[in-house]
Amino acid sequence: MLSTNEYPVLEYDDEPVAKLNPENFADQKFDTDRLVITFFPEVVEKLLKNGQISHALTIGGENPVLIYRFEDTPDVLLTLGQIGCPACGGNLDLFHAMGIRRVMFCGGGGVLDRTIEVGQLLVVDGAIRDEGFSYQYLPPARIVYTDRAVTDRIIGQLESENVPYLRGITWTTDALFRETPDRIEKRKAEGAKIVEMEQAGCIAVAQFRGFSYGALIYGGDDLSGEEWSGRGWRSREGVRYDLVQLCKRLTGVI
Repeated sequence: MLSTNEYPVLEYDDEPVAKLNPENFADQKFDTDRLVITFFPEVVEKLLKNGQISHALTIGGENPVLIYRFEDTPDVLLTLGQIGCPACGGNLDLFHAMGIRRVMFCGGGGVLDRTIEVGQLLVVDGAIRDEGFSYQYLPPARIVYTDRAVTDRIIGQLESENVPYLRGITWTTDALFRETPDRIEKRKAEGAKIVEMEQAGCIAVAQFRGFSYGALIYGGDDLSGEEWSGRGWRSREGVRYDLVQLCKRLTGVI
């Protein structure tokens, strides 16, 4: 039933069936339920060049999505995520309709606390919903949280491998160029450690559809000071490669 509101984005409809559903586009089915979504194209290129992954299938359309398979772990698939909740979260909904049930996300984000070093990992506990996509999947709320049991299993694996980590929430925004000083300070006060553009939507899709989802985001550029600092975050090839490999292993835990 649709709940009405003065503001359209807050009008939540809990009807599970829409006029257009991801099943309408799920012409193919995956032969596994494990997937890594990454935002590191150079890592995908390296894995392809080294024969560590191979092309598994292409999801057609105006913006085709390439799916790869790890050669050493054939039951784990890999794809490049698309920027923003509508693109990344929408594809995630489609992947679920095609058989995916366990998803690990890995990317980078802007730190709101300068003590978070470049490459430091954040295990995502939840996200401040400063976007519109998640409100189509879940009732209005300020924060959407990840499944605690899934997140705890991720933490357990990281600790067993002696991987340092932080744990906390992110700030998900649609507007890259509207991260103003006052908004940044408010989100920091709410507990957000990193700003990014996908987590609220992806977490909402996982909750609505009922599958396991976890995310690791590493500290990238710095928004905590008077001036923005890139900190060379896109050049951390070793961190990014290792993070993809770690998420591959984590799909077997969550």
